[in-house]
Amino acid sequence: MIRPWEGYIKPFRIFGNLYFVGSRPASSHLIDTGEGLILIDSGYPQTLYLVLEGIREVGFRPKDIQYILHSHGHYDHIGGTRALAELTGAKTIIGAADADMCTGRLDLTWARELGYEFVETFEPDILLSDQDVIRLGNTEIYCIASPGHTPGTMSFFFNVTDGQKIVRAGMHGGVGVKSLSRSFLERYQLAFDCRRQYLDSIERLKKEEVDLFLGNHVWDNDTEGKSLRLRSGEENPFILHDRTEWHLFLERCKQRLLDMIASESHIR
Repeated sequence: MIRPWEGYIKPFRIFGNLYFVGSRPASSHLIDTGEGLILIDSGYPQTLYLVLEGIREVGFRPKDIQYILHSHGHYDHIGGTRALAELTGAKTIIGAADADMCTGRLDLTWARELGYEFVETFEPDILLSDQDVIRLGNTEIYCIASPGHTPGTMSFFFNVTDGQKIVRAGMHGGVGVKSLSRSFLERYQLAFDCRRQYLDSIERLKKEEVDLFLGNHVWDNDTEGKSLRLRSGEENPFILHDRTEWHLFLERCKQRLLDMIASESHIR
């Protein structure tokens, strides 16, 4: 069993109005729109206290969260949402195809695989479709459907500013391949077509321009390493000088799936 509360990371400003307030096993990002806050992913229920403290530590009030936006419907990204929504009154948003994971009508949250039971169910307020835009204050988040990891995985692209410079942040909403493994798909009687959807999503996202690469897990973009470099006074390592890092990341995701498929064929 993962012990998510042991994954504390000191919260910090990534750039301008964008902050990291999550933990090692599941990232959470906070956007100050000038007219309220948007939180991307609530994390585990067991780490919600870290997220709340992180929001306060970077200078904001949890009660100012207007939207809780989810990358996908897995336990480590939606687990803290019910309690947070009840505390703050924030609206909850997720890709339409993952809505039943939030409500508990579909037992595909990966909670069981992580050693937990998902009992913190909730009814999402807003269901996203491809190319929807979430608007609040100075922020518009462009949402691209990226099915594969889950049917309703969404990727997010939005401008971030420090008042002088504007950069475009980008996040793939879910890149793990374990939920595409033969054993998982057969256990839950899921269609293998999700693998093709995953690869199609990768190719589509390669066309997006990304200046600031975010991960919904810290290992996607070396969040911890970059935060240490940022604190040491190095030029902001989160901002890309070219788009190589974004494209290489997407290629690595693609290759991980292809390698897994090849290994399964070898075993059989």
